[in-house]
Amino acid sequence: MGIKFGREYPDIINDFTEALYSMDECYSFLEMTSEEWNELEPEEQQECIKTLADDIFYGLGSDPKMSVGKCTISHDKDKHVIVIYHGEKLISVIYLV
Repeated sequence: MGIKFGREYPDIINDFTEALYSMDECYSFLEMTSEEWNELEPEEQQECIKTLADDIFYGLGSDPKMSVGKCTISHDKDKHVIVIYHGEKLISVIYLV
């Protein structure tokens, strides 16, 4: 199915990377412990999260709702956004158009 978007893909992934990087326990989706995550250099962490953003973006094309750590990431195809919730609290919106 895929996700339809009108913005430049690298811009979407950069916004998505920033949003994921700010999440608690974002490393859990990478099957890493906090100790393993903290051993990485900041540049390595950034690259891991960028790869994660890319993987989740494509994953949301077939499953519009995913869990990462304590957060839920959803694709709202009607509003053309990806939203990230921590519990009931909206913490980020990534615009696709």
